[in-house]
Amino acid sequence: MATPRKQQISLVDTPYYHCVARCVRRAFLCGEDTFSGHSFEHRRGWVEDKLHFLTQVFAIEVCAYAVMSNHYHVVLFIDEEKAKQWTMTDVLVRWHRIHKGTLLTKQYCNGDRLAQPLLDEVNATAEVYRKRLMKISWFMGYINESIARAANQEDNCTGRFWEGRFKSQALLDEAALASCMAYVDLNPIRANIAKTPESSAHTSIKRRCKEAKKGQQPNTLFPFIGNPRKNMPKGLPFELADYLQLIALTGRCISGDKRGFIEQKQPEILKRLNISADNWLIITTEFRTQFHGAIGHEDVLSDYCEHQQLKRRHNLSHCNKLFA
Repeated sequence: MATPRKQQISLVDTPYYHCVARCVRRAFLCGEDTFSGHSFEHRRGWVEDKLHFLTQVFAIEVCAYAVMSNHYHVVLFIDEEKAKQWTMTDVLVRWHRIHKGTLLTKQYCNGDRLAQPLLDEVNATAEVYRKRLMKISWFMGYINESIARAANQEDNCTGRFWEGRFKSQALLDEAALASCMAYVDLNPIRANIAKTPESSAHTSIKRRCKEAKKGQQPNTLFPFIGNPRKNMPKGLPFELADYLQLIALTGRCISGDKRGFIEQKQPEILKRLNISADNWLIITTEFRTQFHGAIGHEDVLSDYCEHQQLKRRHNLSHCNKLFA
């Protein structure tokens, strides 16, 4: 039986989650229909645009993404602290960018004077919206529903567009986070639809490479802020240069007819995470088949299962084997 969505998200254990959504009618919905000859590649841009737009609305940051022909991957960071700092007006303005809200919330944002009982009701509604704006289910639901409506309208049909509810995995430590991000960024390489990471259309790695050439980082993606240290700002706990080097190196290893290898002089990021080169290649090519559910070293995985009241520690043997 599938684990309920509310039991998969545990901000006590981690703010990082890997999500996957897949089309029900397969490749031609977001790719090219070989039978009719029609191309639906532009729909991949729809998903990418929605992702970047929602980072301006939700208290959720995008760490990595890859929009493929029949599915998409995204690694998300839930910024609970950011959501708690919003004023009531901040919350309502953000919510009104994606939903209509209520008559009272509209009146409040328009500057209308409201009696105290009505203000109390607006405040209560804003607190509901605040919680929704840091929930992955609302984030993914907004993307999937809007894309499904647009695609069905374009196809002049009705019915399901997505296979079902999206799947999610908790990434419990740095090793799990780096591995999952690399797996997502290298999706087009493994699918043999791109030769290099920087040429992978509709991926976060292409956007990061483009901005890196200017000495910048994309403002719609969660930034790399370097290795862990005191008074660390909010961001991904890796060096951008190390990560890009690792992705480029791994991409060359898996883009040929046979899997290549990573030289003995490993990038610093692998040394710090204590992941061997052989295990790294397994993880970045077989992530979804190796891991089902939360991912991390034994200690954090045990804590997560205890907090979620799970009797079994799924992935324990694979985590111990590949993250050692």
